[in-house]
Amino acid sequence: MRYLPLTPDDRTAMLAAIGAPSIDDLFVDVPESARLDGPVDLPRVAGELEVERALSAMASRNATAGTTPFFCGAGAYKHHVPATVDHIIQRSEFLTSYTPYQPEIAQGTLQYLYEFQTQVANLTGMPVANASLYDGSTAMAEGVLMATRVTRRNKAVISGGVHPHYVQATETVVHAVGVETQVLAAAVDAEAAVIDQIGPDTACVVVQTPNVFGTATDVTRIAEAAHAAGALLIVVVTEAMSMGLLKSPGEMGADIVAAEGQSIGNALNFGGPYVGLFATRQKLIRQMPGRLTGETVDADGERGFVLTLSTREQHIRRDKATSNICTNSGLCTLAFTIHMSLLGETGLRKLALLNHEKAVATRDALAAVPGVEILTPRFFNEFAMRLPKPAAEVVEALANHRILAGVPYSRLAPAAGMDDVLLVAATETTLDADIKLLAVALTKVLGN
Repeated sequence: MRYLPLTPDDRTAMLAAIGAPSIDDLFVDVPESARLDGPVDLPRVAGELEVERALSAMASRNATAGTTPFFCGAGAYKHHVPATVDHIIQRSEFLTSYTPYQPEIAQGTLQYLYEFQTQVANLTGMPVANASLYDGSTAMAEGVLMATRVTRRNKAVISGGVHPHYVQATETVVHAVGVETQVLAAAVDAEAAVIDQIGPDTACVVVQTPNVFGTATDVTRIAEAAHAAGALLIVVVTEAMSMGLLKSPGEMGADIVAAEGQSIGNALNFGGPYVGLFATRQKLIRQMPGRLTGETVDADGERGFVLTLSTREQHIRRDKATSNICTNSGLCTLAFTIHMSLLGETGLRKLALLNHEKAVATRDALAAVPGVEILTPRFFNEFAMRLPKPAAEVVEALANHRILAGVPYSRLAPAAGMDDVLLVAATETTLDADIKLLAVALTKVLGN
């Protein structure tokens, strides 16, 4: 059966209705360099079996995280996801569930969201967490907007250790409503520079730990400086697994925590969907974006769950809403909750420690390679190193050896002038043999 939803006459009528002379006029905002000048090099007609075989052959040429030694991180981490997680989330009652607007028929969904919030609050060391946001970068943007509402100030100071993509996503969102961002220069250890920039007009200070270079920092001094100036501290975490080993953001004085939860229960998935974690102080709860699931009792006195404080544009007047985010990452949230439940506190700490041990072993092996300089002084499972050659060239050369050696910092921030810096991550999935292969291949590529 062929699927032809629109006839040529249909298309002509639609273009006439919107005043566009041709379909090409709908794409004028796309740069010409990004447009194809003709059809892609594929047969115009093929059967399902032929298409499947052709695309599988093309896909097999990729070096994927599951088929090669893999040391990429920079905000997305390869961790083992137990088969139990995928089995449970694919049950039809979870896989097809939608927003739990009617609590009387959505108690299961509301309960796991409540448990998720509890887990995130415990993980971040904060009193309250919401039912998730889209991802870590949009969670950071929402945190900045929240801080400006609370402090009634309009400036965010952003550390040079915050992931450049998070900074870009945040600027896209907050500049639209007139919030000023002061982004500091990239720095492996940015604590002193951040404190120096806090002033009476600062609404919030945004720091990341471990930061994009892998540096783990106790941000207590930054929190004290921010609070002394009447500003809020937002702590960004791109590697949720690190909170199983390091001091929690809440213990260090964070007012808002914006984190990426992909590392727990969610595979790399070619970049998404992921799950944003968001937690805050009790006194700030009414300015928290997204939705919150609360516990109550029903008419019979039995434990029950409801949506509460869902101050989103769908629920109340737009000018009163704290967020225009229209959903939480429900299925990814459930995957996170299942994995956390399987691990428990003891399992999470053991897993986090194993991550650190693998990263230390990788650091030691690469530090012994002539020409390599390790830049990160203290880290969880990721570190930065300086190479005698452009990092992007080294990564490409190692890819020819079927080794995915890391992420060049220049890929995240091309204008930073750090073309020789490579970000390397190791997790519990990294084998000792992988580390040895990387060290040997890197030695060859650097010409040693």
